[in-house]
Amino acid sequence: MTDRTELLEAVLDSLPEGVGLIGGEGKIMFWNQAAQSITGYTAIELLGHEIPEGLDALLAAGSGIQPAQTLDSSSENHRSVAQTRHKFGHLVPVIANTIALVNGLGERIGTVMLFHPVESLDALPQSETNNASFVLASRADLQERLQIAFDDFMRGGPPFGILCVNVDQAQELRKTHGAAACHAMLEKVYYVLAHGLRPGEEIGYWTNDGFLIIAHERNAEMLTSLAQTLAGRARTADFRWWGDRVSLTASIGAAQVGREPAESLTQVLRRAREAMECSIREGGNRAAAAADSSIPAYAREDSACLPS
Repeated sequence: MTDRTELLEAVLDSLPEGVGLIGGEGKIMFWNQAAQSITGYTAIELLGHEIPEGLDALLAAGSGIQPAQTLDSSSENHRSVAQTRHKFGHLVPVIANTIALVNGLGERIGTVMLFHPVESLDALPQSETNNASFVLASRADLQERLQIAFDDFMRGGPPFGILCVNVDQAQELRKTHGAAACHAMLEKVYYVLAHGLRPGEEIGYWTNDGFLIIAHERNAEMLTSLAQTLAGRARTADFRWWGDRVSLTASIGAAQVGREPAESLTQVLRRAREAMECSIREGGNRAAAAADSSIPAYAREDSACLPS
């Protein structure tokens, strides 16, 4: 009969993401195959030792350490870009996260490090590897920032647009493989989309199946172009679950904020959502631009979204 520990180690070794376990005394207790490939350090070299200088950036990257049992699909993502040093001396930019492990009494007993190369996620520009160009926001954060941007725009500030993104495979994957598989898939798509945004633009989970993006200082034409680009980027997301590759696509709806006639933020969001739903009805894997707000309401039924 296979030992449970042996089985768990085999599962962790099969992951494409580097996994390291630091015990309560600061010594490395587990180092999977992906971690060895990324850093050049083998488990034999590291087990029972403190994390070597050069790899300590993996721990520092996790500024949002939190107990593992508090993490769920709605938890704030604390991953960040870090520069770790390979055994042979060169720097390796990675996306890293740390999770605190606690026992039933709430006492911290260790730390899990999770990391993967930036290159595997459509690499960030070299100048941005120390400072991610995107912000992952919660729905509450996005609502607040949307209102701030809208109020600023109505006072004469710069234009902005809203993109509603639905990952077409999310519902089916959740049914067939469970919530964990769906969340992992959404995280993969999030990184691919986020790397297509400008510095300061914001993306966050908005529904169970997708995201909302605030695209600052983009006119209607630029917003439509961005939606088309992101739909294409979604198709490049290489997601695998238990060895099976899942082809991914996204349905995106774009709405530009306009001053004439005056609209509420709720109305702009509705137009973006309707454009996204238009993309879904037409089979997904596409972007659609919402009808211009200047079109009279009675004439919008047949032009609620204009496939781009």
